Amino acid sequence: MQEKTELLNTVSTQLGLNINRSKTRIMKANTKNNNPITMNGEPLEKTDSFTYLGSTITKHGGTAEDVKARIQKARVAFIMLRKIWRAKQIKTNTKLRIFNSNVKAVLLYGSETWQSTQKTLKRIQTFINKCLRRILHLKWTDKISNTTLWKMTKQLPIENEIKKRKWRWIGHTLRKPPNTITRQAITWNPPGKRRRGRPRNTWQRDTEKETKEMGYTRREMVKMATDRKRWRSLVDGLCSQRANRHK
Repeated sequence: MQEKTELLNTVSTQLGLNINRSKTRIMKANTKNNNPITMNGEPLEKTDSFTYLGSTITKHGGTAEDVKARIQKARVAFIMLRKIWRAKQIKTNTKLRIFNSNVKAVLLYGSETWQSTQKTLKRIQTFINKCLRRILHLKWTDKISNTTLWKMTKQLPIENEIKKRKWRWIGHTLRKPPNTITRQAITWNPPGKRRRGRPRNTWQRDTEKETKEMGYTRREMVKMATDRKRWRSLVDGLCSQRANRHK
């Protein structure tokens, strides 16, 4: 890690990029070696989390903190557009298009690699439902079910939408060369031994479970990904409301 940090500092200096050491942090690690990582003789601050390309990375993994940050950013984006939601001269369909492109896109950024737990999905769906009811000017006394709300706004349940985004991204990744880092990351397992007890549910385990439920093997999925039309129809069938209702 020290060698990588020194190399980064050297190359950045050659390119004229000044690294702000006061804002440079390094993830804490459970290791017996307590030697600090330094840059130009100054130790870097250790942290349990940091933001990389808009996503929150934490020491313990998971996506709870990232989802929390995305909801907060989407809430800010929704509030900034409150004049549009209140405008009577703007059609509802136009408002929904603005919501999908300016709010929902912020909310679901990086959702392709989220760990889709029931708690996480419920939290995201609750936020979306509140936004849709405000756009339609629905009060709490208006007894409209969530299913009716989704039909009125032509929205998919968040579970279906995240699954659709994930499998589209998987198909795009499987079409890359085998030596690509992104392709290798799909099947990579960290070395070492895990703690005793029930293993945590991960994105990779969810993906393998969904693959088995479709009746395919990993090799068959890689072969199918080369055919874009076939893969698109597979994803549409997997993530349709009718398929999930039958399941």
